[in-house]
Amino acid sequence: MARGEVASAARLDSRRFGTGRGLDSEAAAMKRPTSPKPASASADLRELAECVEKFSGKTIVLLGDFVADEFRYGDISRVSREAPVLILKHRETQVVPGGGANAANNLASLGAKVLPITVVGNDDAGDALIQYFRQKGMSTSGILRAKGRATPTKTRFLAGWAHTVAQQVLRFDYEPQASLPEAIRKKIQQKVSTNLRRADALAISDYGFGVVTPELVRQVTGKLRKSLPIALDARYQLHSYAKSGITCATPNEAELEAEHHTTIGSNAEELARAGRATLASMKLQALLVTRGRHGAALFEAGDRLTHIPVHGSDQAVDVTGAGDTVLAAYIVALACGASPLEAAQIANIAGGLVVMKRGTATVSRQELLDAIRGEISGTAS
Repeated sequence: MARGEVASAARLDSRRFGTGRGLDSEAAAMKRPTSPKPASASADLRELAECVEKFSGKTIVLLGDFVADEFRYGDISRVSREAPVLILKHRETQVVPGGGANAANNLASLGAKVLPITVVGNDDAGDALIQYFRQKGMSTSGILRAKGRATPTKTRFLAGWAHTVAQQVLRFDYEPQASLPEAIRKKIQQKVSTNLRRADALAISDYGFGVVTPELVRQVTGKLRKSLPIALDARYQLHSYAKSGITCATPNEAELEAEHHTTIGSNAEELARAGRATLASMKLQALLVTRGRHGAALFEAGDRLTHIPVHGSDQAVDVTGAGDTVLAAYIVALACGASPLEAAQIANIAGGLVVMKRGTATVSRQELLDAIRGEISGTAS
């Protein structure tokens, strides 16, 4: 599919703006009459399915902050006599990959070969993450251990009655306090550079815990001898990665707002201003902004902006880790040769699927294919 074609993640009804005339308002776009396209929607969707089928042949290096997402479930027993709080009877504890580890887990679920590179502590949380990856048959040679460093851990307490859905009532965050030693930073750089020689793309997940820095990324990309898609998902200070060699970024709307000290909401003009400013200042090929129930917005060079409608229901069950899923689907699609728009459509569908699951979750390649093929059947009927 050519980059200039109009397509969508749901029914390929996304709207393309900015073809040299500037951004039209949402209201004007709604009023403008549209004519049917000669190409059928199902034909475009089939190309997306063909791209997803190629995921298993790609190798992705994932550099990021690994987080242990811990879920402690308890049944409500009674109200405490000591204070107006619930007493929970512990039922079970689950530890699953979060942060960059969740992005790596999603890449594996999508069928890609993942080479994760990170640092965890010599603690139970670090042990749990490494054991999880080994059990799934994923490489752990790039996971370094640091003495005296805590593995970032988010402990969620969930309470509920018997036969009801447990609800989160409290969260504890455990974060590393010290910066990484220079010796470990050099090892990270060496491992990334070595693994990129046999990789098809690089995904970067910066949650602000110190494993990933703009300087590290500049050092790595400066030594690359081949052109690779490099996608960034940064929780904070996206602008600090300007001129670092990344080709695309996948912030959510709140992160874009924080970058520009603004509020976007339903303001299409402010979204366009902030997105285009970020695209230009960071010299990106593409910027994919996820917008929750509003879908996503893709900014590309040449003043192009595409609005992609939300896939499925706009009432998310749980948005935990959805950005990790979007990053994973987007970068592996690019590695398969998809255009930024095609990759954005695939990522949008993956994001729409994962927010319908509870907790830190993943989307499999088969689930993604089934969703796309379901749309093909729907448009053909």
